[in-house]
Amino acid sequence: MMIRRSRPSRLVRLLSPLRDFLHTEAAGGVLLVIAAAVALIWANSPWSASYHQLWATQAGISVGGHSFVFDLQHWVNDGLMTVFFLVVGLEIKRELSTGHLSNRRSATLPIVAALGGMIVPALVYLAIAGRTDARGWGVPMATDIALAIGVLALLGSRVSAELRVFLLGLAIVDDIGAIIIIAAVYSSGVSWTWLLIAALGLVLTIATRQGGVHVTLVYAAIGAAVWFAMYKAGIHPTLAGVVMGLLAPTVPRITPELIDTDDLLDVSSVEQVRITTDLARSSVSVVEWLQYVLHPWTSYLIVPVFALANTGIEISTQSLRDALGSPIAWGILAGLVVGKPLGVVLASRLATRVDIAELPAGATARQLLGAGTAAGIGFTVALFIAEEAFVDPARQAYAKLAILIASIVSAMLAMVVLAGRNAGKSRATNAT
Repeated sequence: MMIRRSRPSRLVRLLSPLRDFLHTEAAGGVLLVIAAAVALIWANSPWSASYHQLWATQAGISVGGHSFVFDLQHWVNDGLMTVFFLVVGLEIKRELSTGHLSNRRSATLPIVAALGGMIVPALVYLAIAGRTDARGWGVPMATDIALAIGVLALLGSRVSAELRVFLLGLAIVDDIGAIIIIAAVYSSGVSWTWLLIAALGLVLTIATRQGGVHVTLVYAAIGAAVWFAMYKAGIHPTLAGVVMGLLAPTVPRITPELIDTDDLLDVSSVEQVRITTDLARSSVSVVEWLQYVLHPWTSYLIVPVFALANTGIEISTQSLRDALGSPIAWGILAGLVVGKPLGVVLASRLATRVDIAELPAGATARQLLGAGTAAGIGFTVALFIAEEAFVDPARQAYAKLAILIASIVSAMLAMVVLAGRNAGKSRATNAT
């Protein structure tokens, strides 16, 4: 029996993946904070040597006569984080195709706000750090989606659903900017031969998709080859994840309304269970399916492991004194805490003033400032860029300490601003 269900409204189709994404990000943010705290305690304990020895442990693989030997920290940063950026690419694709960035009017405000929230912090950093440490200008441009959304989740009904969607859109555009910066600024010594091979791998991905191949392992193998080619080309290999995510289809292979419900209810044998699983998977797009499968892994495992591997910095009277004397630390701190909200608010006001966008429904000036302050929680991507921007361990330590302090300060300020008496004057129904 074929049962045709009524077509769900566009709002329902948008809210379901949005709810899942926000819940996973908020929960993952808790694990991220725990992992960072463990790293800091471990690195400043009597067992600190074991922390550094662990992440300095060498591990390698050999492929076609090419050997890769990195320490565990680099395997996390260049390997595991590729999956994180794959999920970022999938979310960007979904938002641009069917999500809140697919409509020009609704997309304009988060795009403009994100641009302001990237340009102003970079300028603040350069004004403080100057030419000597100019390479770090990309660090204060980043927003950590998990922690920013987590802060808003803690405030519950004080934050409207529309404001959360605005912050999510801003953070996604921010991620796009970070990806471009990593590709253009923090990749070096480009080999055009290997870059061509990577491009051919992407062409093969498109051709395979057009040929109707739906075996995940095939695309995983092509993605691994693209990752390898980008690494050899001098392009940051994590970008392979982003590109593969952007190439994933957003249209289901089977229209959900045409699936026979009797087939879905039949689990009488192992073969029938396999058929049922394939039918269910085919009724959603590849983007949604991969997000469903991979997003929990990145939020609950990969990003916390990244935090564990990268936030183990020494905090002592001497290190704090050194950081206080570093233009890098002050540039990042001022860029995230002051530059981010300033850029977001100024750009948003400009967009509404010239009537190319409108503020989220019911949003007050205080709520907008609170969202901009929450965007100053840079953490994951900021740490990632800091690793690429600074080779000197001392400069890396200054940058990481500043990111840590700025993220804590921004989170506290955002909660104070958004929890204020006038912040939640107009509360929309919480989508989550």
